[in-house]
Amino acid sequence: MSDDDLAQRLVLQGRITAFVRAFGLHQPDQTPCGTPIPTSEAHALGELDRDGPLTQSTLAQRLRLEKSTVSRLVGQLIGRGWVRRAEHDGDARLVWLEVTPEGHRAAGQLAAARAARFEQLLHNIPADQRPVVIDALTTLVEAAAGPEHQAGQSPTTQAGTA
Repeated sequence: MSDDDLAQRLVLQGRITAFVRAFGLHQPDQTPCGTPIPTSEAHALGELDRDGPLTQSTLAQRLRLEKSTVSRLVGQLIGRGWVRRAEHDGDARLVWLEVTPEGHRAAGQLAAARAARFEQLLHNIPADQRPVVIDALTTLVEAAAGPEHQAGQSPTTQAGTA
């Protein structure tokens, strides 16, 4: 690794760390938009609300989490009354996760808070810099996802949850 690469790596590390903290991603019990639930629960609920019902395995793939982590996460969502397990298409071998009416309401509240947070964030970026910022974030997401995710479905096309 060259001195230039090392310097750039350290700057990138510092900038990402600063963003994580400024945006609130390091807070375990609330989303960056200020909703008092863990970000992982918000992401799971968002996926299920948008595209559900889904199997737990599909949800794990989408969230890029281990199955055991998603199992605990689903248990938390069920405990909140936001998700239920159900059979789908009469196949008892597969358990599907569905959002409850309470879960749809919670997902709607999360979406409204997320929209307000991103409106504020966008407003704080000078208009002439917005395309550059969005392009840089796209590049960063693709780099973080790795080459195996760059072919086919791009993580940049999926709706974000904050």
